[in-house]
Amino acid sequence: MSDSVKKELEKFELPTRTDFPWVNTLITVLAVLMSTVHIWFNTLSTWSELWVSATHFTGFAVICFLWYPAHASLKRNRVALVIDIWLALAAVACLIYIPFAEDALYERGVKFVASDWFFAIIAIVIAMELVRRTMGWFIPVLIVICLSYVVFWGKWMTGIFHFPGLSMETLLYRSFYSSEGMFGPISRISWSYVFMFILFGAFLVRSGVGDFIVNIARAAAGKVIGGPGFIAVLGSGLMGSVSGSSVANTVSTGVITIPLMQKAGFPSRFAAGVEAAASTGGQLMPPVMGAGAFIMASYTQIPYVDIIAVSFVPALIYFLSVGFFVRIEAKRSKVQKVVSGEASLMKVLISGWHNLIPIAVLVALLIEGFTPTYAAGISILSVIAASWLSKDHKMGPKAVLEALALGARNMAPTAVLLVGIGLVVNVISTTGIGNTFSLMIDGWANGDLLIMLVLIALASLILGMGLPVTAAYIVLGTLSAPALFTLLAENQLLDLMVAGQLPEQAKAIFMLAAPDKLSLLSAPMTLEVAKEMLLLVPADFKETLLEQSLGVETVGLALLSAHLIIFWLSQDSNVTPPVCLTAFAAATIARTPPMLTGMTAWKIAKGLYLVPILIAYTQLISWNISDVLLVGVFAIIGTYAMIGAMEGYLEGPLNVVLRLVLLCACVLLLWPSLPIGLRLFACGIFVAVFVYSRKVNEEQLSSIPLAGEKQPHEN
Repeated sequence: MSDSVKKELEKFELPTRTDFPWVNTLITVLAVLMSTVHIWFNTLSTWSELWVSATHFTGFAVICFLWYPAHASLKRNRVALVIDIWLALAAVACLIYIPFAEDALYERGVKFVASDWFFAIIAIVIAMELVRRTMGWFIPVLIVICLSYVVFWGKWMTGIFHFPGLSMETLLYRSFYSSEGMFGPISRISWSYVFMFILFGAFLVRSGVGDFIVNIARAAAGKVIGGPGFIAVLGSGLMGSVSGSSVANTVSTGVITIPLMQKAGFPSRFAAGVEAAASTGGQLMPPVMGAGAFIMASYTQIPYVDIIAVSFVPALIYFLSVGFFVRIEAKRSKVQKVVSGEASLMKVLISGWHNLIPIAVLVALLIEGFTPTYAAGISILSVIAASWLSKDHKMGPKAVLEALALGARNMAPTAVLLVGIGLVVNVISTTGIGNTFSLMIDGWANGDLLIMLVLIALASLILGMGLPVTAAYIVLGTLSAPALFTLLAENQLLDLMVAGQLPEQAKAIFMLAAPDKLSLLSAPMTLEVAKEMLLLVPADFKETLLEQSLGVETVGLALLSAHLIIFWLSQDSNVTPPVCLTAFAAATIARTPPMLTGMTAWKIAKGLYLVPILIAYTQLISWNISDVLLVGVFAIIGTYAMIGAMEGYLEGPLNVVLRLVLLCACVLLLWPSLPIGLRLFACGIFVAVFVYSRKVNEEQLSSIPLAGEKQPHEN
């Protein structure tokens, strides 16, 4: 990689103080200490959650102040370093103050004295400053807007956004001392689930699993036509599951895969787009998904193992959709095989089989019902044990310390981000603005699920311009998940009412709400009548009605579906212009125009929109394996048909008529609740077009004369 590319890629990395060796040494020591302390927190500690959260924030605040300067121009400035040391000490003082002042505060009836005001304000300011340094201005501005809404301008608002207001003292208490603010549930998720899995990923990387992943991808896909593109899809998908960051994934794997694709004959912009799209999907890949998956488990109270179980088929659809683009472009661009002499897949697996042990241990422990933190902790130990089966990556004490340091360093920006976002979530729950926003979205959608999905997609795109993926999911999930969940569940209830299959226990609730219309429930009815009857049920009875009608398991799946839809849509900011850092990072490696590369990545990552629609309208998220597989298989074929229609190419070029035929087949394959016979007919259409396009391509190739062959008209 050239020096100019390295310089450009540095723009996607946070500026750090690399010119102060003693700072690097101190940070390494602190990072090892933080990792060790967090392992203790998640195993043997009996500290209160407030103290643990405060320690979590303070430790990473110190690391961030020392490691990340206030501005890139100050990374060599000694005065700025001294100021940051004092700020780090201020963060430590906030931590020390909590246990000494907590009892006295409650004895005073939660009445603040001067020191309470001082330390609460300092802690919030420190959190906002650290988020600004690591994530930019958007989130600190959002925090200021939210906090000022509670105290000042909320009371001046009219209509649904009016809030009578809280005193500054109450706001600071809820933000700093209570279990709902910066040290609340989001912080607890940060120091437990998120940290342990980031640490697990650091141990995997240090043990050589990253090299093993790339070798698997090269062996599995390197010897087929378009192999470098498939290496990018497979390697980036697997690596993204470990790294947890799409930009980091792009930079780490893209420097290998993008030049390979260019050498094979892929257009440079397409190569960058494939890498960006595949890296974005890494956070959707089980068993180690992004931090948002742990927050989803906390929000929905659905076990993490259940979330990763239902996420496998959707992730498969996404990565296959990117692979279909690669296949089509490889055929169209006449891509050559450039990876030769690679070891066979079986040889790579045999030589590195020990690298699969930690993943197998993790999955087994999760299936057995162990908590994710416990499973991650045991899996970390299994990484160390498995490394001793390797020739080149045996993890001794030094390597273990390096992995501990790497995990804490990787965690630092995420830790301060999640603590800062806790302030926003606290305001949303305190003011009830989440319910207000949900009602507003529901009103705009007017009961139309597709319109609601479009509104949420637009909101996720706008939020994603300034928020990282995890933060965007937290904010959007808090605001819109209730409305989406209600609509998904009520649509299933309406289907039962229309079919006249409402359970008897649910009819009892209608008897309380509309006894004069109870007789209508014993027979099928029109959708309009069903909607009118549902409107008669008071809001307080809606949750009970849904559980009595659909069952607790089905209601839980509806809630999970709502959050998965939002989680998937929150990923789109990585590849959607005008702000798409993952695509920009790939463009830097490929040396292509950033915005045009973003458009290419956005096209290739169409699965980010297709899968949420499938989740909303089909049985893709279900515990019925046969239903999931049926939807998944038809969705995969339908996606291939859609991409072929978009590109005008399958195995060969397609004319307008064939593109329209493919589009019709795509609609039949993806449309929910169609008879299976009709879908099989659509499969037949796709196969026929596929075979025809291959025949056309072979005829075109055969008509091209070989080098040196005399043309018919030549003498």
